[in-house]
Amino acid sequence: MAAAQPKAPVGAAAARRLARGCWSAFWDYETPKVIVVRNRRLGVVYRTVQLLILLYFVWYVFIVQKSYQDSETGPESSIITKVKGITTSEHKVWDVEEYVKPPEGGSIFSIITRIEVTPFQTLGICPESIRVHNAICHSDNDCVAGELDMLGNGLRTGRCVPYYHGASKTCEVSGWCPVEDGASVSQFLGTMAPNFTILIKNSIHYPKFQFSKGNIAGRKDDYLKHCTFDYVSDPYCPIFKLGFIVEQAGENFTELAHRGGVIGAIINWDCDLDLSASECNPKYSFRRLDPKQVPASSGYNFRFAKYYKINGTTTRTLIKAYGIRIDVIVHGQVHTLPGAGQEVQPDSHHH
Repeated sequence: MAAAQPKAPVGAAAARRLARGCWSAFWDYETPKVIVVRNRRLGVVYRTVQLLILLYFVWYVFIVQKSYQDSETGPESSIITKVKGITTSEHKVWDVEEYVKPPEGGSIFSIITRIEVTPFQTLGICPESIRVHNAICHSDNDCVAGELDMLGNGLRTGRCVPYYHGASKTCEVSGWCPVEDGASVSQFLGTMAPNFTILIKNSIHYPKFQFSKGNIAGRKDDYLKHCTFDYVSDPYCPIFKLGFIVEQAGENFTELAHRGGVIGAIINWDCDLDLSASECNPKYSFRRLDPKQVPASSGYNFRFAKYYKINGTTTRTLIKAYGIRIDVIVHGQVHTLPGAGQEVQPDSHHH
């Protein structure tokens, strides 16, 4: 009697069947079954959705975003500013060297429009400011000798002395005397300030496309000596009157000059390098940057002092300056067809 043949493992047989089924299915041809629904309402919805998708790609993606083009954002930028003009206060005439801080002409600068002056301060002892926390006292017991308040004006001596005016008393301090609010005098410099002129010289460079341009007309005459900016007639004369800047930002000049504030001068270079370089023009806008609706955060002021000697005694004039700070902000974007950017050359910087 012949020996029985061993049976193949069940798993191996199942694997062979699966392999044959996959090989057979590989050569199958499938086609979807289409059902046409004759319903006008569904048809309108269907075609509307198709139209919206088409409009999105044609209008937004290709026309607005220009997604088919190569682009670069954030240009390399240099800014040089220069202010000109004179004004008067109740006591003197002010020129640029006195009311512009800092004088170097960078992208951020301040034009002083009002000051509170405390003259003839010398090192000595005097009443603390009534505005300082816990400065008001009734006797020497209310004042701790050697105490130093970081928001105060000096080191307390431990004595309670009469204030500069009125019947109040405050703790005596050792420091620059008299303190600011005890003898300060306010002066307004904003009378002629709206007529100050501000030159904003800006040059930009997009390294990816080797494209550079400036915002000043490339003319050899004395054009810049008599022009002022105009959106239509003089777009390449970046000389702005301070009153124009404040007006464009939607602010009242007198109010801003008294309390101070921050104005952003925004230069936008948004250019299509597939067009002529003369079509790449700067666009200017101005807006208030400090939140004037929040009293604690609005306004702008800073302090500085001028030192001199009187009869050998070091003396200073303390100035609390309120002003309009200008922040020049440059941004932009260029775009061009892929591979065409390196061939774009800037024009001679004129419109």
